[in-house]
Amino acid sequence: MNPTKQTIIIAFALFSLFFGAGNLILPPFLGYNAGDGWIWVLIGFTISAVIIPILAIYGHAKLQGTMLDFANKVSPKFAIIYSILIYIISITLPSPRTASVTYEMAVEPFFEISSLGLSSIYFALVLIFVLNRTKVLSIIGKFLTPLIVLILLIIICLGLFTEVESFRNSIFNNSFVEGILEGYQTFDAIGGVVVGGVIVISLSLQGKFNYEEKKKMIAKSGLIAGLGLFIIYGGLIALGAHNSGELIIENRPELLSTLSLQTLGNIGNAFLSVLVALACFTTAVGIVTGTADFVKGLMGNSQRAYIITGIVGCVLGVLMGQFDVHYIIVVALPALMFIYPITIVLIILNVVPEKWASKLVFRGVVLATFIFSIPDFLKFIISEEKITPIKEMIPFSEYSMGWVLPAFIVFVLLNVLNFRNKKTDTELT
Repeated sequence: MNPTKQTIIIAFALFSLFFGAGNLILPPFLGYNAGDGWIWVLIGFTISAVIIPILAIYGHAKLQGTMLDFANKVSPKFAIIYSILIYIISITLPSPRTASVTYEMAVEPFFEISSLGLSSIYFALVLIFVLNRTKVLSIIGKFLTPLIVLILLIIICLGLFTEVESFRNSIFNNSFVEGILEGYQTFDAIGGVVVGGVIVISLSLQGKFNYEEKKKMIAKSGLIAGLGLFIIYGGLIALGAHNSGELIIENRPELLSTLSLQTLGNIGNAFLSVLVALACFTTAVGIVTGTADFVKGLMGNSQRAYIITGIVGCVLGVLMGQFDVHYIIVVALPALMFIYPITIVLIILNVVPEKWASKLVFRGVVLATFIFSIPDFLKFIISEEKITPIKEMIPFSEYSMGWVLPAFIVFVLLNVLNFRNKKTDTELT
């Protein structure tokens, strides 16, 4: 297979892996709440839900290793702990959320069944597919994503060309920051760190391409996938804002269903709901399987570890999946405020030139990020009043971005120190 064709295949694979069905419900509601400030939330959302994840893919194109290599410069132990945390978060939040989205969009409007009953059946089926690996899901996935994208493009185009009331005023104090923070909920930066390693390994197993060829293919495919994500996310945010003046909507799944109903009618809406449910299911199977594979590798390729992890992942899915989407999104915030800043700086450090990303820089920047993101994490655990004095001393902390400036300052200072040390060593020799 020639590099161009391989690049296109990887681009479609990346788009499908990033384009989780749960993510579909985030952009329209973000645009709906932003109203006349939708451009700013689009810019913020693009940074955290498109640019950062694609940079993660580019970082993997440079490294061409595993997920553990992404954090290895901090220390091997840190890399293992970080990877374990990523997988724990994955099976306890985005995986159960797929069941919640399925229930609210595809089951509750048509059938009388409890959310607990649905999540139990849903993850029982997930477990069957996890324990009995098959290519059926990957084959379905190849058709699902194009169909969902086609329907969404129809909804976006039809919806944006209809006359509506004027846009509502934005409910956000800072639309740009809200866009960034909502982008956290896509989990795509985490997905980029995980998926990038899988793509690298898949290409390496083919044994057909050298380092530079793989680097160019992965980087180009990431750019193509990122452009696709931007078009869909941007269209959905604009559509939500476009309808903000006339609709009264209280939750994310309801808005997407309402917009599809307005443009496609009952049959089209039902068809979209079924596709979203299937896409959610394939996502859940992928997350649980990936987590089980990781634990299996840590445990000396133990099949028992794989089975136990699969069962635990599905039990957690049932427990969390019975809650509504909004609740899971709220519960996810503390974990995201803790892990996302670290993930973002790891991605950036793996992208910048090697001369600016020594082990010392990795360790210093990650440590600074961890320390200064603690207040953002704690405000969900303890009374915000208790940490207000601390937050007031940290620039941008009121926007849950208190880690940004310290991380940047440490990055600059440590690079200046490294440069001076190298200059001194050169002069001595």
